[in-house]
Amino acid sequence: MTDAALALTGLSVTFATDSGDVRAVEEVSFSVFPGEVLAVVGESGSGKSVSVRSAIGLLPGTARVDGHVVLGGTDVTTLSDKAWEGLRGDAISMIFQEPGSALDPLFTVGFQIVEALRAHPRGDGKRMNKKAAKARAIELLTTVGLPSPEQRFGYFPHELSGGQKQRVMIAIAISCEAKVIIADEPTTALDVTVQAEILDLLRDLRDRLGCAIVLITHSMGVVSNLADRVVVMNQGRVVEEAPVRQLFDAPTEDYTKKLLAAVPKLAPAASDKLVDKTGEPVLAVDNLVVQFSSGGGSKAFRAVDDVSFSIHKGETLGLVGESGSGKSTIGRCVAALQKPTSGTVSVMGQEISNLSQRKLRPMRKRFGFVFQDPATSLNPRLTTGQCIAEPMVVHKYGSAAEIEARTKELLDAVQLPAGTEKRYPHELSGGQRQRISLARALVLQPDLLVADEPTSALDVSVQAAVLDLFEGLQQEFGFACLFISHDLAVVDRVSHKVAVLKDGGLVEMGTPWKILRSPEEDYTKRLLAAIPTI
Repeated sequence: MTDAALALTGLSVTFATDSGDVRAVEEVSFSVFPGEVLAVVGESGSGKSVSVRSAIGLLPGTARVDGHVVLGGTDVTTLSDKAWEGLRGDAISMIFQEPGSALDPLFTVGFQIVEALRAHPRGDGKRMNKKAAKARAIELLTTVGLPSPEQRFGYFPHELSGGQKQRVMIAIAISCEAKVIIADEPTTALDVTVQAEILDLLRDLRDRLGCAIVLITHSMGVVSNLADRVVVMNQGRVVEEAPVRQLFDAPTEDYTKKLLAAVPKLAPAASDKLVDKTGEPVLAVDNLVVQFSSGGGSKAFRAVDDVSFSIHKGETLGLVGESGSGKSTIGRCVAALQKPTSGTVSVMGQEISNLSQRKLRPMRKRFGFVFQDPATSLNPRLTTGQCIAEPMVVHKYGSAAEIEARTKELLDAVQLPAGTEKRYPHELSGGQRQRISLARALVLQPDLLVADEPTSALDVSVQAAVLDLFEGLQQEFGFACLFISHDLAVVDRVSHKVAVLKDGGLVEMGTPWKILRSPEEDYTKRLLAAIPTI
């Protein structure tokens, strides 16, 4: 029998925190073989990422590791940082969950790929020269589907959308054709069409190079389309392991059945939700244009091209489209975080596009923002409780006791346990950080909520709970919502209207029933056809 490319045996991981030791992983054992994709699934905080990060030596210094991790026949459990340098990239590589924090903001994405390529000698022992490395980097960017790769080679991370940054991360991870690739939520920030392309790419790497892939994901559609075997984790332990078809057809554990039941689906038919649209809209966007320059101002492109729409009290507009279509840029304009080139953005009749920061300040409590990347939107120097309380402190919500009570109320609403308010963002999983972001956005009961991929980092069961929470809060408080997402099933569930963007322009807009079940445009049809299904 072929030896395992990676094997975890009796792995336990304990973290030392200010409030005491936290056992994140308990006696975990599983293996992945060359040419195989092993999916590790489970709720946020179940120990998925911690388990596999131990296989690449990326656990923090506060972690104590027991058990064994064997990579390509070598026990790497106690390797020094120096010893790891020769293994990362060649023997094992990783696609990180949050590319915004994994990419260096001071260097272009092309430089970072070239750096990875030149860090490892080739088969002849020589390092790739700069010219060859640049050509290979552009080839990799083409492979992962980044538009205009020659031009974007010189872009900095902040000039790319979340999905585009994720594609750069994948290019770096596959650059040296590692024997084991850890893919930690590799398609979280990607729209469905690019997600399908990335899944094809990972399949090709598995088949062509015979590499082993450990896939960490909360998307059961992705698991069904890519994995050979599945490991299910809950509260730091492995609760079930089976071939993918067996797991989906006949799961044995109640926890696995609960995960599968919570998967959002685009129903064949549904009735549209109605909202009273009398009176002034909460948000009105008219003829919005946003143009960016790059290359020292010599080049320019339109991120948003003449977009108009409105949202009324208690209404949700779902904004969908491929990565780089302009979704997040529109969201930033709506929240007055980006000035438009032309056009207007009005909140409750007040045009906000050109207001000074002084005049904007009292208005900011009227809208909340859930960012796509919680790792970079939460202040690492503050506890999560302080992050949630910050808007209340800025806008003088009440006494210290009232702020503390409201903070705990929101933590409970987003299903985080007591004591979470004392922990720092880096001590939480990606999904837990996203729930903190949602709590912070809702803490002042805003008139308008801008939700940029608010459930992208959440596992399916917590996603279902958060969507229930979102709908309940909207019914109670009547806030309007601009809901930006690549998950069409989620958009279908929460939206009253759906707008489809392509290359910065509005392709079509209408009710969820019309747009998601009987679209007129070929582009929308292509988005729907690319949805991964179980």
